[in-house]
Amino acid sequence: MTKKINKLKIAVAMSGGVDSSVAAKLLKDQGHEIVGIFLHFWKEEFNNLHPDKGGLRGVENKCCSAEALLDARRVAAKIGIPLYTLNFAKIFKKQIVNNFLDEYKKGKTPNPCVRCNKLVKLGFLIKQAKKLGFDFVASGHYVSLKEKNKKFIMQAAKDKTKDQSYFLYTFNQKELAHLLFPLGNYTKKQVRQLAKKFKLPVAEKKESQEICFIPNKNHNEFLKRHLKLKPGNIKITPLIRGARGVIGRHLGLPLYTIGQRKGIEIGGTGPYYAAKMDYKKNILYVVNDGNDKNLYNNKLIAKNVNWLNGTMPRLPLKCQAVIRYRHKPVKCIVTKNNKNSLKVKFSEPQRAITPGQSVVFYKKDEVLGGGIIC
Repeated sequence: MTKKINKLKIAVAMSGGVDSSVAAKLLKDQGHEIVGIFLHFWKEEFNNLHPDKGGLRGVENKCCSAEALLDARRVAAKIGIPLYTLNFAKIFKKQIVNNFLDEYKKGKTPNPCVRCNKLVKLGFLIKQAKKLGFDFVASGHYVSLKEKNKKFIMQAAKDKTKDQSYFLYTFNQKELAHLLFPLGNYTKKQVRQLAKKFKLPVAEKKESQEICFIPNKNHNEFLKRHLKLKPGNIKITPLIRGARGVIGRHLGLPLYTIGQRKGIEIGGTGPYYAAKMDYKKNILYVVNDGNDKNLYNNKLIAKNVNWLNGTMPRLPLKCQAVIRYRHKPVKCIVTKNNKNSLKVKFSEPQRAITPGQSVVFYKKDEVLGGGIIC
């Protein structure tokens, strides 16, 4: 059974993209009172130098650019709903950008979208919407939410290539009771077709998948601007060769992540892959085989674990786990590690398990919960 809803007042998070636009139209056609909400997030402030002289101009947060706002307004006018804007820049900077940089300083590779959905884009919006008298907050995420035995169950979307349940494991039952995901039973192709049928002005708009607050998709340049990076030595990991000599120099450990090949430039040799970052000695250890055993592990430790139904399942738990977005689910056994963390052991070794990313647990299509990889 899907979540039962009568005629309700619903705030739809509208980004100006095709997904949130179709979600708003579907809910409007169901007879609900719909209001579109466009969120303004933080963006970098740049000097006015020409790009060739080291400056960046006209760079905006992809989620809330002037173009995106214009598209959202055009869609709202087309389907006949009001559109309001909320300024979430301050909380976005504090909870998402600052945390993103702090985690990189610690040698982690965070997923800002997971945190943003919980603390800003949906979580904080729920709180603000309730104050304004709305019953629900809806979005264009590809995920399914159902109610069974007075519990809300999250499931992977019909379109497995677009499923976004990985980013939404952090919510609790109280929050899920105020969320709607109209696109869970649609494929992306069907959503595009509906947008054309509804004659929405964004029907052909391309989607953006990069981190919204990083200009020009240039992840490392963003880190260089905001972190004090310390160059250091690169060594081939002694675990495979016993080699301890320096083979090159890295530009700063936060610029590398486990399994990375791009950016490790050692003249005349290679390719090399990041295998370990020693932050105490400021050494980057590498291997020269993308399938080297040092890039694989059959277990991980997860902290800050959230279970969507509100209670921890009986351990040991046999389920499937996803260790990064679009990673193929793999069988695992979850057991207690200590008071604040769990141990996840996989049926087979996994490549590039990355501290700071999320591990999400599934039972077939149902999202059980997840946590942060230590």
